[in-house]
Amino acid sequence: MAYFITDDCISCGACESECPVECIKEGDGKYVIDKEVCTECGACAGVCPVDAAQPGK
Repeated sequence: MAYFITDDCISCGACESECPVECIKEGDGKYVIDKEVCTECGACAGVCPVDAAQPGK
């Protein structure tokens, strides 16, 4: 399942620039991941300073 970004997001943008398929965009108060495009690579989770990028369940 696609990754998602929790409400812990601090909108730093680290995940957006790291995503190889460009499925992360700035949303209203936090970044969001397009689950239709996400390849589940985990690159976003590896750079998130607050562990807001999480694998889907």
